[in-house]
Amino acid sequence: MRRRTLLALGTSMPFAALSQQAGAQQAWTAATEYPAGAMPAEGLVRLAEAAKPLVITPAFDAPGGVRSAAMPRAVAEGKFAIGDAFAGALGGLDPVFLLSSLPFLATSAAEAKRLLVAARPAYLAALEKLDVTLLHVTPWPPTGIWSRRPIATPADLRGLKLRTYDATGTETMRALGAEAELLSFQAVATRLADGSLDAVLSSGDGGAGRRLWEHLPHFTEIGYAMPVSLAFGNQERLRSLTEAQRAELERAATRTETSLWTLLETRDAANQQRMRENGVTIAQPGAPLLAALKEAGGAAVREWEAKAGSAGSEILAAYRSGG
Repeated sequence: MRRRTLLALGTSMPFAALSQQAGAQQAWTAATEYPAGAMPAEGLVRLAEAAKPLVITPAFDAPGGVRSAAMPRAVAEGKFAIGDAFAGALGGLDPVFLLSSLPFLATSAAEAKRLLVAARPAYLAALEKLDVTLLHVTPWPPTGIWSRRPIATPADLRGLKLRTYDATGTETMRALGAEAELLSFQAVATRLADGSLDAVLSSGDGGAGRRLWEHLPHFTEIGYAMPVSLAFGNQERLRSLTEAQRAELERAATRTETSLWTLLETRDAANQQRMRENGVTIAQPGAPLLAALKEAGGAAVREWEAKAGSAGSEILAAYRSGG
């Protein structure tokens, strides 16, 4: 489906040979708000390598101040040729983008893959409405809670000043008494440094983890979700390529996504090793805490399904049936 979508761009707006050559030779900036080493950044690095001789230059740490929520517009307007966005940050644009981070829906790599199969057509369609085209999907390791002090019981969440990464997470944590606030990852460092945050809902993957363990020495493995980030391209830049060049970019995107899922198989263990080496205490949640989280999360999933309507229900049905 990805291949058909990209190749179709060439039939909707024909370009002269000079434009096609310029598209191949001009450097393409691929931007993400995440730091080098995090899974989305790794995805852009791998795409740049796989897409050669097309010149793609990855840019990290929200270049130009552009964070995930604003990335589709920035790419559609040509600020970047390619952008990466955390899917949950786009939930205000379409409910489908909240799907991968719904609490306790997909909590293993196998489940996350199956959910992606069910959701990919909807991701493609939703991004097309934003005038960008899906290239590849980046999986994240499991989400947990980073905190200044241990989180062992439901009572430990009450009054906790906690960063969440999407609206569903905010609702879930507020239902448990936390002072939850939706923040981009780029906003987290300042808030940790000034003491206005006690905890962060995140996998803390790679370079992101290095930002967190400086302030938050505890990580609770609640297995909240295995969300995804989405990499997408500017449609005019894609149209400027020849059909052969677009086909090669599609193959590069496919290879990139496949390699990221392979990387995920060992990523969580590697992250945890680095966390322990840097003084992070990793703990499992107690049964009462996990039960409270799942109860609140179940309510959030039902609320999402009501907002997403029949389209959302169909995706969930396909996922739950294993189809």
